[in-house]
Amino acid sequence: MQLIEEIVGFAPEIALIRRDIHAHPELAYAETRTAALVADQLRAWGLEVATGIGGTGVVGTLRGRGPRSVGLRADMDALPLQELNEFGHRSTHAGRMHACGHDGHVAMLLAAARFLAANPPPRGTVHFIFQPAEEHGAGAQAMIDDGLFERFPCDAVYGMHNWPGMSVGTFGLCAGPMLASANEFEITIQGQGSHAALPHTGRDPIWIACQVAIALQGIVSREKKPVDAAVLSVTQIHAGDAYNIVPDQAVIRGTVRTFDSRVTDLFERRITEIGQTLPTAFGASGKVVFERTYPPLVNHPAETDFARGIAAGLVGADKVIEFEPTMGSEDFAYMLLARPGCYIGIGNGDGGHREAGHGAGACVLHNPSYDFNDEIIPLGASYWVGIARAALGGNGPSRPA
Repeated sequence: MQLIEEIVGFAPEIALIRRDIHAHPELAYAETRTAALVADQLRAWGLEVATGIGGTGVVGTLRGRGPRSVGLRADMDALPLQELNEFGHRSTHAGRMHACGHDGHVAMLLAAARFLAANPPPRGTVHFIFQPAEEHGAGAQAMIDDGLFERFPCDAVYGMHNWPGMSVGTFGLCAGPMLASANEFEITIQGQGSHAALPHTGRDPIWIACQVAIALQGIVSREKKPVDAAVLSVTQIHAGDAYNIVPDQAVIRGTVRTFDSRVTDLFERRITEIGQTLPTAFGASGKVVFERTYPPLVNHPAETDFARGIAAGLVGADKVIEFEPTMGSEDFAYMLLARPGCYIGIGNGDGGHREAGHGAGACVLHNPSYDFNDEIIPLGASYWVGIARAALGGNGPSRPA
């Protein structure tokens, strides 16, 4: 691998910062300690720093001559999850954990900022974007709404996520849709309660909810085009709290994932129709709420080819794999709607890096036994430096003025 030796040299210091962030996880829009740590580091290295962008977001700017500019983004928030690891840098807050590696994302971007502050590109401006609330709350959109790209203009913007199961020393990306949209629905069925021994005297919302849940799967199997990828999962059915009472209400909740807004349109329309009309066939009523949470993440072709070239220069073309699109979601999608750019995965390994005392579960995202792999900090940071230098040096994707 063609790593930057200076980054390799100070990577252990950055790893300590990463572990400190891991030990002090903060949820969406509450990343005050993390944001302050990031801002202090950036100021210490001589960067311009703006805080409070979109709530708790931080932008560090390395300003140079010329009109070119590029944005590099990392997310900062943790998950509401009880950590099962027992090693020294485990979470010190019950019910909160960095189980998606955002602590590592911050670390890799800080390492790149430290190197570039000491070795600035000959021209152009780099904006280091530290974003809140990726897991929940659309922090990317909040930063955009707060004037991110007006205050910190970017010709293009790039994101990166660690990927467990991909070998250390590999990257993965693809042009076009890479991650799905995330959409949530809730259907409230109002029936009529009764004694459980006399169900004929009421309108059982639990039985009706089961009919609705089955009918919803027909949208996937019989209403969308077979070539259009989509997932509809009913994840909750809540009703009642006694053995001998049929309740008067049941609530169904679930998620829809698609790569195409037109497919999402179909699901929203049909979930609403089924949730409202099917209960009436059984003497009940239905109320539907459908919320579009995150749009599909779609990589721009020119920027994807550019990012692929930077990654290949570090690890070799054979170690840059064609990423198979997945139904997970990411609010970096909002930034890619606002500016051209690319999102890339970096291999986090198979979990063998975890220290003694890790949980018994797999080292996969959103798992209480997960931990970011500090070994990949130099590679991720070297990638960021490569993106910045090439983009500002005039070797990035060319676009009409």
